[in-house]
Amino acid sequence: MEKLIEDYSQDYALLREAVEGLSEEELRFQPGPDKWSIHQIVIHVTDDEILSTHRLRKVLAEDEPLLLSFDQEAWTDNLGYGRLDREQHLLLFQNLRASMLPLLENLTPKQLERVGKYPDGMRYTFKELLELRVQHVRDHLAQIERVKQVFRKDRG
Repeated sequence: MEKLIEDYSQDYALLREAVEGLSEEELRFQPGPDKWSIHQIVIHVTDDEILSTHRLRKVLAEDEPLLLSFDQEAWTDNLGYGRLDREQHLLLFQNLRASMLPLLENLTPKQLERVGKYPDGMRYTFKELLELRVQHVRDHLAQIERVKQVFRKDRG
């Protein structure tokens, strides 16, 4: 569990490092018609973190709460990700993660096994949800690297 919490706490630094020093052109480059730019990825990761922090807290506080997902494409399209402030979202991500650390550092084995459920019947323990948070960010960090590669190849 210690390693999982450490990974969770490092994700902001990794995300920050992934975008550090990039030009606005590179940050806004879309590698394909329906592919996200690095800017959009950062906004998405933060939006997802808002909801995920809520889910994690619900599972710790309530008995088998109902967990809801969101339509990430609708959020990207309808919230005007291109107009949103990337720096503000990075700081929000950092604050959301920091707000969870005191809870994570004091978890009991029983709390790790608390469960939340989705409308489709899928059930996840708190620990599984936390693992998904780390994996989600790592997947998007890999996506950011792929976008950088396509940008360099395209401009190369």
